[in-house]
Formats: sequence, C-alpha cells, structure tokens
Amino acid sequence: MEEIGLIDPKIRTLVTLNDLGSYTKTAEALSLTQPAISHHIKLLEQEFGISIFVKGKRKLKPTPEGLILLKFAHRAIALSQKVHQEIEDYRREARSLTVGITPTASDILVPQVLAAYCNQHPQVRIQIVRSTIKKIDNMLRFYEIDFAIVDGMIKNSTSRSILLGTDYLCLVVAPGHPFAQRQSVTLEEIRQEKLVLRPKSAETRKLFEGYLYSHGYALADFHVMMEIDSVSTIKDIVAANLGISIISHSVCREEERRGELVVVPIENCRMLREINLVYPEDFPYPEMLQELRAEYEKRQ
Repeated sequence: MEEIGLIDPKIRTLVTLNDLGSYTKTAEALSLTQPAISHHIKLLEQEFGISIFVKGKRKLKPTPEGLILLKFAHRAIALSQKVHQEIEDYRREARSLTVGITPTASDILVPQVLAAYCNQHPQVRIQIVRSTIKKIDNMLRFYEIDFAIVDGMIKNSTSRSILLGTDYLCLVVAPGHPFAQRQSVTLEEIRQEKLVLRPKSAETRKLFEGYLYSHGYALADFHVMMEIDSVSTIKDIVAANLGISIISHSVCREEERRGELVVVPIENCRMLREINLVYPEDFPYPEMLQELRAEYEKRQ
C-alpha cells in the first residue's frame, strides 16, 4: 500500500471527495488530476468490493458501505494527526490536547478549570471544541479529541468517565417578572408564559422534556417562543424580561447573585443532571484527569 506518513493517499482522496461532493473540486483541493481522483476511488472500491458513492441531486452521496469506510477513514486521519502532534510535543517537551465540551459545560466552571490547569502546567496547550454530546461521542470514538467534559453521560464501550459534580435545572425569570416574587410556581402557570429554550439536541432540553413527560405533559403544550444554542443569549433575553427559561442552575449563579436573574422553584420539581469528564481507555495522562477533578471541586 502506498502511503504518505501513516495515511494512504487514497484515504485522503476519499474523505475530501465526500466533503466536497465533486471530483472537480476534489482534484483542485488536492492538486491532482480528475482521472487520478477517479482512479483512487476505483482502487478502494476494488479493494473492498463495494460501491462507495452514488450521484445525488447536487453532490455525490456515500452508500451505506461507503459510510462504513468513511468512518474508519476519519479515524485513520485523526490517529495520523495525533501521532504527528505527539512527536512534535515530545521534541518541544510540550503537551497539546483537544477537549470536547458541550455548550452548557462551556458556560460553567469548565473553561476556568482548564485555564487554571494550563497556568499550573505551562507546557500544556489546550484547544477547546464546543459541540453536542452526540458529536463529542463520535469525536472520542474517532480520536479527534483527547477527552471531553459534558453535561449528561456518554455510554460506549471504549470510554471511561469521572463524575465531576451534579447540577439541576431551574426556572429563571427577570427581577421585574411577576414570578420573581413567588415562592414557587406550577407547570400550569409556566404553560401561560413565553419560553426560551435550548435546541432539541441539548441535554438540558432532553431532561426538561423527560420531566414534562413523567408528569403527563408534552412540550407541545407550552409556548416555546425561541430555541437558542447559546446559554449566554438565553440569559440576556430573560434578563430583559422578554421571556422565561429552564436552564442549569450552575450557569446562572453569578446573575442570580448580582440580582440580574431570579431563580424560582417549580412545585414538586427535581431535574438533576451530571457533569462528567469522559476519556478513552488508553488516555496517557491519568494524573491530569484527577488534577482537573480536584480543581473543579475546589471551584464549586
């Protein structure tokens, strides 16, 4: 097999063609001829005995067998990049790590914990990737990130987790909202309000919907005015008294302390969630994980 470093050039052609969906664009991107691109794909199809792509309306689409091949192609490229990075780190006596963080986790203590660790270990450089828990799970499987800190849980056979802490969902309103003076509110009362929520893919949203279902409600019974994938923006909208929201208590502690937001209990409500540090079985720096856990607990 012809290789450049650890990666067969055909693999790079495959991934690039899938991303761009066009033989012409792929040839331009890789500085190859279009016949060379076609030849690479044909060789892969012969090697595995499959058809990799079919023509779509606007671009090429992978077949089911092609998707399997692409999954491992992405993993191979990520591993190759990791090898190059670790060799470079060894030469520079440094350590570069990529950390996946879910949106809610990125709005609480996690960035500060990672920054504190970098200050204590100057040779460490961290890149943060913010994504959904599903995408982070895939990135862990394909070695595209080194570890992750997520709100919720990731369950797969190749990862391990450390519980950093627990949090709960709460109702937040502006100080000028009628609910701000209440000791508690009911779900029926919340139904009459305009809600600003995280998108369907967010773990906090799923937890809230699960809670509603267990109490005989559906989210369709409520007035969801907006869906926003930014906790900071949600807090700004609520603080301006333009809606109310259900968010994690940990992300609004400062605003609550400063009097910018008011947390109002929901009657008979208990929506707990976990903050977990998730890492591959073969993560090479276990002592780092324990240090991060201790730093997180110190800042709780």
